[in-house]
Amino acid sequence: MNNASEKNSNANLTTETSSPDVPAVLEGRGLSKSFDDAGHTVQVFHDLDVVIPAAETVAIIGTSGAGKSTLLHVLGSLEKPDRGQVLLHGKDISAVSDKRRGQLRNKHLGFVYQFHHLLPEFSALENVAMPLLIGGMPSAVANRKAADMLERVGLGPRLSHRPAQLSGGERQRCAIARALVTHPAAVLADEPTGNLDEQTASQVMDLMLALNRDLGTALVIVTHDTRLAERMNRVYRMHDGQLQPHAIGGGEMAP
Repeated sequence: MNNASEKNSNANLTTETSSPDVPAVLEGRGLSKSFDDAGHTVQVFHDLDVVIPAAETVAIIGTSGAGKSTLLHVLGSLEKPDRGQVLLHGKDISAVSDKRRGQLRNKHLGFVYQFHHLLPEFSALENVAMPLLIGGMPSAVANRKAADMLERVGLGPRLSHRPAQLSGGERQRCAIARALVTHPAAVLADEPTGNLDEQTASQVMDLMLALNRDLGTALVIVTHDTRLAERMNRVYRMHDGQLQPHAIGGGEMAP
């Protein structure tokens, strides 16, 4: 099968037809989310279903304001849906306490944003070790695991450097190391290369895909960059509050 045909085949798979042989890491069932704008209710999405299988790479594209980032936040349990369920490894995390949800999020999910959100007063090593320390891991073990992950992303010589001493690409690699240090089931990334030049963005994407292959971590990316999106296994377009299968890079656009 050629690349274009493969992309069409992937794009025509709906969010509900994942292989039964591949367990779902994240699943949204009947998700609805709205917000109030000056007394008017704005529906972001309604009765939305999505399944993210283990080790899958997924891109979500769409116009600004379509609800892509909101959906990512709901799937990552950073925001609660108005209605519906978010399942992590088959367990409904929208029904547990805020404390328990935070624990599950810290253990099983990683997050990468357009801006690195590293803590400026801490070194690269300390920033990456933080999720492990929050999870109760002894500092010596956490620091060793953080150092190993920084080595994996090419920052072995920069462990003691603070964010201000790192380049933009290095800061984003550090943020990726922090997201992956717990070996999460899924990483949710919101415009992870949006603040980088083209060459650095390509290098960061190469790294994320390599780690996806090596660690088996599912990767869900919200992006405006179609070149980045076409490197994913599946591409969905957020439109009118729903996810629509979408083909790019030579394939026909799904209706």
